[in-house]
Amino acid sequence: MKDHENSSDKLSMRVNALVIIDIQEKIIRPIFNKDSVVKNVRKLVAAYQILEENIFISEQNPFKLGPTIPELLPITGHKKIEKMDFSLANIEEFLKELKNNKITNLIVCGIETHICIQQTVLDCLRKGFDVILISDAMGSRNMLDHEIALQRMTHSGAALTTTESIIFELCKTADREEFKEIRNIIMS
Repeated sequence: MKDHENSSDKLSMRVNALVIIDIQEKIIRPIFNKDSVVKNVRKLVAAYQILEENIFISEQNPFKLGPTIPELLPITGHKKIEKMDFSLANIEEFLKELKNNKITNLIVCGIETHICIQQTVLDCLRKGFDVILISDAMGSRNMLDHEIALQRMTHSGAALTTTESIIFELCKTADREEFKEIRNIIMS
């Protein structure tokens, strides 16, 4: 990222994708801030479906760990990718979809911050993607793992923000006809 660029510039110049990593029932049970993570991912999905179009959902070993929590599935189309690798960036199907849709900017949320998210983000950064981490829409089983992973990913080049901040950034203006709906999502 060039020093004079900021995340707003990146969002307007790039093709974005919301990447929701492994928010599955059996994985989320021990997450330290799971209620907040679920609430914020729900907001992201609702707003993103209004403002943007590329949503990817990964599921780690869904045969053993179950599917994505149903309330977090987008109403409209999304691409679901099942995986055994911790890094989603090792999945050819995912990389092909990003390339085919000319996606360069990944907005990442999910669990666990220090495992699948961190490995995916570090690999995606190495592959040349810009990554924005939604810090309050991701978590780990303990706070230290979450915090250290956020530090490592930001030191490697990822940008850090929050759910509300990214939603307003994607919306860009209160003049948008969708703004009232977006405001209602934020306030929920």
